[in-house]
Amino acid sequence: MRYFLAKTEPGSYSIDDLERDRTTVWDGVTNAQAVRAIRDMQRGDTLFVYHSGGQAAVVGWAKVASEAVPDPQQTKSAVVQIAYGGRIHPPVTLAEIKQSHLFDGWALVRQGRLSTMPVPDEFVGWIRKLRPAAMLE
Repeated sequence: MRYFLAKTEPGSYSIDDLERDRTTVWDGVTNAQAVRAIRDMQRGDTLFVYHSGGQAAVVGWAKVASEAVPDPQQTKSAVVQIAYGGRIHPPVTLAEIKQSHLFDGWALVRQGRLSTMPVPDEFVGWIRKLRPAAMLE
C-alpha cells in the first residue's frame, strides 16, 4: 500500500462533503506532476485529505477505490474514485509539519501549489505517533 496526499479548498469540496457522499471522483487535476501521482494510485492506497487555504492542514483520509482512468473532461489528466476513511483530529497543520523539519524535502513543503502528491513513508509513521487515534487502515 502506498500513500498520497490530495489538496482541496474546503469551500469547493471538503472532508465534510466526502464524509457525507462516502465516495467521489478525484478530478480537476491539470499539473503534470500531480497527474502522474494520480496515475500511480492503485486500489487500496491511502489518500490524505488536505484542506488548503485558511488553516492549511491534513484533515482526514480516504481509500483509493479504483484504478486511475483518463479524465473524460481533460484528455491530459486522470481521475480515481476515492472512499471516505476518517478524520484526523485535531487536524495536522502545515505549520506543525514545517516546524518538525522532518519533511523539508517533501513537495507539500517545497511546492505549495502542487495539488496531489506521493507521501513519504516517514510521514505516515510520524502522523500515527502524533495522532494515534487516526486509524489509517
